[in-house]
Amino acid sequence: MNRTPRLYALVEELRAAAPRPLTVAALATRFEVSTRTVQRDLQALMDAGVPVRATSGRGGGWSIDPAMTLPPIRFTTEEASALVAALAAADASAPYAGAARTASQKIAASMTGPASLAAQELAARIVALPARTAESVRTAVEQALTGGTVLRLAYVDAAGRESERAVEPAGLLTADGKWYLIAWCRTRQAGRGFRLDRIAAATPTSEQAPPHDLAALLRGSAASGAVRPSALAALG
Repeated sequence: MNRTPRLYALVEELRAAAPRPLTVAALATRFEVSTRTVQRDLQALMDAGVPVRATSGRGGGWSIDPAMTLPPIRFTTEEASALVAALAAADASAPYAGAARTASQKIAASMTGPASLAAQELAARIVALPARTAESVRTAVEQALTGGTVLRLAYVDAAGRESERAVEPAGLLTADGKWYLIAWCRTRQAGRGFRLDRIAAATPTSEQAPPHDLAALLRGSAASGAVRPSALAALG
C-alpha cells in the first residue's frame, strides 16, 4: 500500500479502535510495514494536525480522539474531484492557504471508498505555478483580518509607484485569479483594494481597527457588484 492511502487507512484503524490504543507493532503487522514506517506515518499525521496521541506504560499505544475528528465523509466522485480542484486553487499565495492545507489533509484522512481514490488520482494530475506573494505578507494579512488590527503596508501600484500605507482591513476580494485586501486607507481617507502580490511588505500592529462594512467600501468601485461565493453560504 502506498503511503497516502496508508495514512488514510491508519486514521480509520485508530478511529475504529478508539478509545482503545493500538501499539506500533500491531499497526505495523496490520499494514505489513516496519515499525519505523508506522512511527513516521504517525508523526506525519501529527504534523498535519490529526489528533493522534501516544500513551506510555502498560496497555499504552497510539489512539485518536473521535470527538475531535470527522467521521468518514461519503463524498461522491464528482464532489471529491470538485474538492481537489478547489484546494488546488488555494495555492501558497492565497490567504489562509496553510490552514486550507491542513484542513484538506484532515478531510482526506476521513474520506473512504471510490471517492477517496478519485481524489487521489486527480490530485496527481494537477500542478500549479507558484505566485509571487511572500509568505510574510500573507501571514500579516491573515493576522490583521482575524484580529481586527491595523496593518502597515509597503505597496507598489499598477504604475510602479511605491507608497507606505496604514490600513484598516475589512475583508478579501478574489477576482480573475487575484486576491485583494479591501481596507480603509488612512492615507487616502477612502476604501481601497490592495492586490496581495503588489504588497512589498506588511507589518501587523497591536492597534485595534474600527469595524468597516465590506460592501460599503466596495460601493462605487469596479468591484461594487461583488457577491459572496455560493460555496460559503452554508457557513454563514
